[in-house]
Amino acid sequence: MLDISKTALKRIKDVSSKNKGKRFFRISVSGGGCQGFSYEFKFDSKKNDDDKLLNFSEIEVLIDTTSLNYVSGSKLDFVEDMMGSYFKVSNPHATSTCGCGTSFSI
Repeated sequence: MLDISKTALKRIKDVSSKNKGKRFFRISVSGGGCQGFSYEFKFDSKKNDDDKLLNFSEIEVLIDTTSLNYVSGSKLDFVEDMMGSYFKVSNPHATSTCGCGTSFSI
């Protein structure tokens, strides 16, 4: 369904300690960005009816069913390089991505 690297899980855990009361890490896809769709990452305190809950050790990830269709089979990683530090999605469904890696098309 979705794979999350150990590096990304560690980053989520580190940042979640600063987001008290927000128990879930939410991954979503929205329209926009230079390639048509963009990934969004945030912490959330509530689970919606259309959310799928994924458990990764101590991390609970929410993805709404529409977004799950776009990211199914993807891998989330956390990268630190010359461009900065960011979450990177390797999505087998994406036909193109932008230079920053947060926008994609199918």
